[in-house]
Amino acid sequence: MTIVMTGATSGIGAEALKLLAENSEKLIITGARGTGRKVPQGTEVLPLDLSSLKSVRSFADNLKQRLGNTEIDVLILNAAIGATDNKQRSEEGFQLTFATNHLAHYLLARLLWSNMAKDGRIVITTSDTHDPETVPFGPKSLNPEELAYPNENSPKGMRFYASTKLCNLITARSLSAISSKDERNIRVIAFNPGLTGGTSLMGNQSTFMKVMVTVLIRPLFYVVSMFIPFLFIGRVERAGETLAALALGEIRLPTDKIYASMVRGKLTFPNPSQLAQNNEVRDLLWKESAKMVNLPD
Repeated sequence: MTIVMTGATSGIGAEALKLLAENSEKLIITGARGTGRKVPQGTEVLPLDLSSLKSVRSFADNLKQRLGNTEIDVLILNAAIGATDNKQRSEEGFQLTFATNHLAHYLLARLLWSNMAKDGRIVITTSDTHDPETVPFGPKSLNPEELAYPNENSPKGMRFYASTKLCNLITARSLSAISSKDERNIRVIAFNPGLTGGTSLMGNQSTFMKVMVTVLIRPLFYVVSMFIPFLFIGRVERAGETLAALALGEIRLPTDKIYASMVRGKLTFPNPSQLAQNNEVRDLLWKESAKMVNLPD
């Protein structure tokens, strides 16, 4: 089995990678910035900077050269960064969070689509923040152009981040629609790990804050989450285990579902937000994203 993964060197991805690498019959290739990344034995690391579309293309080229005629059984698009200032830009000039969380993975999925094996799986990590019925700051509209080049009136902070995770979910829907016309029967899954402790999205925490999270914040949020489920702080090990199981097909979604969502530590299969289910919004995001990465519709 051949697995290609982003976001495998920390947080949820690192926990998933430990489990994926347990079987020596697997070939696992992950993309990461810098050198000297600690990964399980048998895992290969190729250079990848998701804030650069040039780097994404280089990674895809290097990967294809490394694989030769070997097809990809599982593609896991897990990497993400948190909310950044709207003035921060990617190498190509797009807003940094949008470029990293959405455009890079959109481009990578398209570049590697023809290399996917029959009955392969693509798992894209999204977030319940995409849904305003679940999280108050979830997006109620989507303007890809404004996300790429935000102005002073554009969403900011977590509202902006939530919009990029909506893009991830909608991209999963687009790929699933393409797969329905493809004889290879590629299964596409959008996975929400929920609010998870011990990840980079929670910020760099001091030893004191880690103790506070364990002793005070997590128990407090556990009680509050009985009334507001999205505030449940899950464990990174549990989220990683679930991501690995989805990727390997050990957990199968109902036939008509694409969204797998962790709610208070349990995996559920709800419908995504109404906006995410809108086919006009889906097609708009696909076309606008294609223009941004210089690919045909």
